[in-house]
Amino acid sequence: MPLGLAESHVRNFRECGWIGRFRFGADAGWSLTASGRGENERLLADELAECGAKALVEDVYRMFLPLNTRLVQACTAWQLTILPDGSMHDNDHGDAQRDSQILAELQNLAEELVPLTIQLTERLARFSGYDTRFAAALSLAADNPEMVTGTTHDSAHRVWFELHEDLIATLGIDRTPTSGP
Repeated sequence: MPLGLAESHVRNFRECGWIGRFRFGADAGWSLTASGRGENERLLADELAECGAKALVEDVYRMFLPLNTRLVQACTAWQLTILPDGSMHDNDHGDAQRDSQILAELQNLAEELVPLTIQLTERLARFSGYDTRFAAALSLAADNPEMVTGTTHDSAHRVWFELHEDLIATLGIDRTPTSGP
């Protein structure tokens, strides 16, 4: 998107009350307000209805969830080492064999992600690129461990998280915890 168009959108969205400035640590930028989330949900629902892909996205999401469980396990293993007594400490990445096994699992996930993103992209082009960004982050991980679970905009975990959030938003899934009886 050309810079001028992006700036115009930011001005318009701010005037509509759909976005607000945020700062968190070293990060700063724009985020959706409550009314912005509502507008986004409306637009996503309209898009899904127009392209008739709700059943497809639901199917892909069901296939994605077991992969997500494996990703969470791999990312936890990447960050923490569990000792025989059950205690944990930060993974210092000194055990190359262990890290290699974790990276192999992440690579398997990258390969399994490809057909899911292909299916999504055939109907909703905005899902294009999640698989290639995830694989690109993994290709750098052996030399830069932060590319697995770091907070940079294109770490493997960050890309996966964005895809997960995109699926949830597209399907209108409410993740608000409900109180029990």
